[in-house]
Amino acid sequence: MSGQRGSASVVVAGVLVALLVLAMGAADVARVLSAAAAAQSAADAAALAAAQEQAVPGDLEPAEVAAEYAARNGAELTGCDCEAGAFGSRVGVRIPVGPLLLFPDDRVVLAEALAVVDLPS
Repeated sequence: MSGQRGSASVVVAGVLVALLVLAMGAADVARVLSAAAAAQSAADAAALAAAQEQAVPGDLEPAEVAAEYAARNGAELTGCDCEAGAFGSRVGVRIPVGPLLLFPDDRVVLAEALAVVDLPS
């Protein structure tokens, strides 16, 4: 029986390590999903703002308005297909996630949105 002493502590240590890795993975997934939702919201807002600027022109270019709205939502505008005079805009944004617990390299989340303004005739 003396050969069995301590074997339970090895199993408990292994289970604890596995639980720790699972918890870290769950935290990473939650952080990425939160950043993805924020990126999509920023892309939607930027696309709508650019489309509105196209439909009812103001002092700024649609791409400048899209960049402003993306920045207000914590994102960086990566692209804007929004020519002046058109009634649709497609934008892309990125939000940094940063290093995760299981993956130390910096990560980013990309999102795209399309908005079309339909003016009454």
